[in-house]
Amino acid sequence: MANILVVDDEPGIVSVIKRALESDGHRVSAFVGTDEIDIRNLNYYDLALLDIMMPGEDGYQFCERIRNKVDIPIIFLSAKILEEDITHGLEIGADDYIVKPFRVAELRARVNAHLRREHREKTHFLNFEGCSLDLDAKRLLVADKEVALTKTEFSICEFLAKHPGMVFTREQIFEEVFGMDKESDNTTISTHVANIRTKLDKVGVQPITTVWGTGYKWE
Repeated sequence: MANILVVDDEPGIVSVIKRALESDGHRVSAFVGTDEIDIRNLNYYDLALLDIMMPGEDGYQFCERIRNKVDIPIIFLSAKILEEDITHGLEIGADDYIVKPFRVAELRARVNAHLRREHREKTHFLNFEGCSLDLDAKRLLVADKEVALTKTEFSICEFLAKHPGMVFTREQIFEEVFGMDKESDNTTISTHVANIRTKLDKVGVQPITTVWGTGYKWE
């Protein structure tokens, strides 16, 4: 059972989400905008579902405002389907992006996949030349300094780093990280990997290699 924050200005959608997630045993706090949300209490939540197009502060702006204050999975819900919209959402710190209209079964599966990932036991380090992964604290360290990764970015690094030298397709990475097979989410994985590389380039390491026409590997 998890505490889930839902923010969407369409009461009908909020009702569907609330009913679906509560049927899985979760506690849902729903808001039709961000004005009434006390960000001092965000640590109460285990996951957030955010609509993008809302009056006043939109989902992008709210995500940027809270991303450094809370360490939970953030999933965007939006009718915006352009690649640049999805890419922007992931670049500012979201872990996933679900396009409206969505199937309730898919929403439940994605939410529960993120929550399962949150509760996996991490008990050791993976050490490589130039960097290490603290699997207990979910941190990537370079020269003992932490590189700020989202939970999804860290999970991608963890999966690849546990299998150094092996090549994985975007579909395989998506299935491992999110717990389901969904070929249409190639862009999601590509964007996350691009974000990881940008962050690692800034600290002078680059363990993720593209195998053109196939996928990615950790070296």
